[in-house]
Amino acid sequence: MSVVRIGPYTLHNGLILAPMAGVTDQPFRQLCKRLGAGLVVSEMVTSDMSLWHTRKSRMRMIHEGDPEPRSVQIAGGDAQMLANAARANVELGAQIIDINMGCPAKKVCNKAAGSALLKDEALVTEILQAVVAAVDVPVTLKIRTGWDRDNKNGLTVAKIAEQAGITALAVHGRTRADLYTGEAEYDTIAAIKQAVSIPVFANGDIDSPEKARYVLDATGADGLLVGRAAQGRPWIFREIDHFLRTGEKLPALDLIEVERILLEHLAALHVFYGDVMGVRIARKHVGWYLATLPGAREFRAHFNRLEDTEAQCANVQGYFAGRNKSLTGDGDEVAA
Repeated sequence: MSVVRIGPYTLHNGLILAPMAGVTDQPFRQLCKRLGAGLVVSEMVTSDMSLWHTRKSRMRMIHEGDPEPRSVQIAGGDAQMLANAARANVELGAQIIDINMGCPAKKVCNKAAGSALLKDEALVTEILQAVVAAVDVPVTLKIRTGWDRDNKNGLTVAKIAEQAGITALAVHGRTRADLYTGEAEYDTIAAIKQAVSIPVFANGDIDSPEKARYVLDATGADGLLVGRAAQGRPWIFREIDHFLRTGEKLPALDLIEVERILLEHLAALHVFYGDVMGVRIARKHVGWYLATLPGAREFRAHFNRLEDTEAQCANVQGYFAGRNKSLTGDGDEVAA
């Protein structure tokens, strides 16, 4: 990967944590940045500022201690509302504004936001021009390859984006209709990369260092967005970065290191959200971390009934103590 710049910011690598609602909160962003991501993007924030007073929305905003450059993703279908939301987020500390035209979720698309916007190229143009004009920071865009297989207009939208002053473009190699199924179409991303001169980031099914190398070679992209593969495995960025630089794979993490990272993550969740919400949100993360380990299903059923921070941490420590005891020889590695 060559050096990647987004506006005035030079990323130390082209590996970006994709924004994921309910996942890429501040504790997870900080962790992924420490473990090798070149840029981390906040959860999607609605452009409807009348909803910003809710606790959920407040937790999704920029917070002190967020890794820089601070990128915030906004979503909506009204150009002026998006422009106002971009301006407000910059005032709150955002250094990059990312516009979501890639989310396939029904509750987003039914409101003519996310990837639903790809149906209306005139509206896409209006939104991008309004947001770029509203702020003095780089504006980036996330899209899919089109609405469905018969309406793949990602290339047209990419050209609109470049003309509107978008600084960088992320392309998920599926249409809105594909959701997350089937193979990602890297050939479309390659065509988009050829058609524009702004940085293009490839997204979709990047779940290993080898796959990262393959996707970069297949698309010619400037960098990669990693989303679901980082859930429960935030060190994937370190693994990919090392492989791309050296051609060699890092040794798999041993259980002691996995336990250390998980306990650090749990502690950060509890501090950020407080006990009640922190305990609840920790459950899905613990499920992801342990998904491939023996006895995980039984442990998770028990863990999900725990109601306080101390019990969660003690039980995780107990789980790993049991795993470490039962291992012999060189079996103390986690499949990474």
